[in-house]
Amino acid sequence: MSRSRDRGPRLAEPGMLHKGKITSWNDDKGFGFITPNNGGDRVFIHVKAFAEKNLRPVDGDVVVYSIAKDDRGRFQAVNAKFVNEKEAQRLGKRPSILAITIALLFLAAVAYSVHETGLPQHILFAYVVISVITFIAYAVDKSAAQAGRWRTSEQTLHLFALLGGWPGALIAQQALRHKSRKTSFRVVFWITVVLNCVGLAWLHTTEGRTYLLRLMELVT
Repeated sequence: MSRSRDRGPRLAEPGMLHKGKITSWNDDKGFGFITPNNGGDRVFIHVKAFAEKNLRPVDGDVVVYSIAKDDRGRFQAVNAKFVNEKEAQRLGKRPSILAITIALLFLAAVAYSVHETGLPQHILFAYVVISVITFIAYAVDKSAAQAGRWRTSEQTLHLFALLGGWPGALIAQQALRHKSRKTSFRVVFWITVVLNCVGLAWLHTTEGRTYLLRLMELVT
C-alpha cells in the first residue's frame, strides 16, 4: 500500500496545524490514513506520530496534526494529538471495575465448582495459568506497539482467550488499556468468551465429565 501524497501548499507549510479523521487504521501494523477536514488527499500517519503512547487510534478518531516529509520526500502526519485528548487520557486510564469483577467472579465460580461439584482441580489450574500467560501476552503486545516492534497477532490473543485465558485478557484490556477500544477485536473476543463458557458448561454434563476423565487418563 502506497502512501497518499498531497502536493497542496497548505500541507507543505511548516508548523501549520490540520484537523482530520482517521478513516483507515491498521492496528497490527501501526499505521493508517487521515482524511483532512479541509479536503485534499488522505495523509499517512504512523503510531509513532502520536505523543500520547498510552492510547491507540481507531477508525473515526478525530486528530490534529502537522505535516512533514519523510526521508523519501513523502508527506506524513507528525505531532498528532487526539481532539479532547485530556478527556481521552482521563477515560483511557480508568479501568473498568465491572469488567475486572466479571473476570474474578468467573474464576471464583470455577473454584466453587471444583469444590462443590467435583470438577477436576486441573480445570481451575488451567484457567489461572492460561489467564496469567494471556495477561503477559497483552503486556508484551502493548510494549511492542508503543515501541513500533513486531506485534502479537490478534488470532493468537483470541486463541489464548478461547483456551481459557479470557479472564486474564479481560483484566489486561482494562488494567493495561490495550485492545479495549477496537470494536472488531472486542466482538471476536466476546465470541471466544461465550464459546469457552459453553465448553465449561458441557464439562458439567455426564458426557462432558466422561470425556474429561478419559482425556486425563490419556495424559497421565
